[in-house]
Amino acid sequence: MSLPASNPFSLEGKQVLVTGASSGIGRAIAIACSRMGAKVTITARNEKRLNETMSLLFGDAHQLVVADLTEETQRESLVARLQNLDGIVQNAGVGNRIPCKSIEERDIHEIFNPNLIAPILLQKLLITEKKINKGASVIFIASMAAQYPSVGNAIYSASKGAVISYAKVLALELAPRLIRVNCICPAMVWTDLITKDGIDKEVLEEAQLKYPLKRYGTPEDIANLSVFLLSEASSWMTGSCVEINGGGEGTLI
Repeated sequence: MSLPASNPFSLEGKQVLVTGASSGIGRAIAIACSRMGAKVTITARNEKRLNETMSLLFGDAHQLVVADLTEETQRESLVARLQNLDGIVQNAGVGNRIPCKSIEERDIHEIFNPNLIAPILLQKLLITEKKINKGASVIFIASMAAQYPSVGNAIYSASKGAVISYAKVLALELAPRLIRVNCICPAMVWTDLITKDGIDKEVLEEAQLKYPLKRYGTPEDIANLSVFLLSEASSWMTGSCVEINGGGEGTLI
């Protein structure tokens, strides 16, 4: 018996936007999408690192747009250059550990602007400019930190919790057009975001052994889940928040 020709995990012919694609999870997602046949638009603030990502993509007809999504004019410029999208991965974001007693107003803005406000306003623009195809898939990269506390992580955790709540409402509003909206909530993943967080690498290497699978995640782990959520294999999923945590429920650092 011959195998069926169709592959529900394929992204062949799909147009996919990945924000925060200059490194880490965003870079891995862009690469994985291109490997599965998507035409990918990558965006981030760092042009040098974004060019590095572009050089790693499979296939052709990909697009690179340097943009700071916290700036209205740059969001508009990005959207103007996009073809209609079949997939959107809202991955751009920042983190910074600050004890609650030391939080200043500027600290809140520095985290909430890129993590919450910019994705919401970009999403609004994509909708109003009719850049999202019927049946498309939207993914927000959130975090297990929204549910499980760790010392100094209050602002970041709050921003990701807000992203999840927003995404669940967006899923309801876009459902009539069969546009799916889901969140991915990783536990700790080996990226620059955690190694620049003021925690010694040795401490992180020891802490990861508390996870049942004895390791933190990799960007590729999150990328593979993203491909599933972007593909037709997940066509009956919307409003979901998928935890990917190596079995370490409640275990961050």
